[in-house]
Amino acid sequence: MQLVREVRGEAGQVAFGERLAAALSPGLVIHLEGEIGAGKTTLTRGLLRGLGVAGAVKSPTYTLVEPYEGPEGPVFHFDLYRLSDPEELHFFGAEEYFSANAICILEWADRAGGVLPGPDLIVQASYRDADSRTLRLRSCTAAGETVLAALSGEDEPSDDA
Repeated sequence: MQLVREVRGEAGQVAFGERLAAALSPGLVIHLEGEIGAGKTTLTRGLLRGLGVAGAVKSPTYTLVEPYEGPEGPVFHFDLYRLSDPEELHFFGAEEYFSANAICILEWADRAGGVLPGPDLIVQASYRDADSRTLRLRSCTAAGETVLAALSGEDEPSDDA
């Protein structure tokens, strides 16, 4: 199943991330794809806000993973852009972050070389114009299908969102 949404500006991406968060459940793995600057971290900020995480949301580009604690459980935001070898993931125990009570969000997941669990949902962000993005969501598991079914039931927000 696939779902496509158009969002305007940073506020639109954050708002969509909040709506997406409402459809998530613990145990999900989400891969975020797109060029540098396409808004993957901005979308993650919306996801985290929607999951009840307060405080600063920073890109884990240099730390590889940022842990957050939401009311429903832990959320781990990975950014594997600077990963030089998938074996590095074993050194800091990355596999241990993936559990039935955690949500894992990965940017640049392709750099993991198959070391980490596959996604339930893939969100691909691409430039539509200078201020707009196209978000393509694709489910990879039954859990991902459930998320998309919940999102497809909502009215698509206007371009002003």
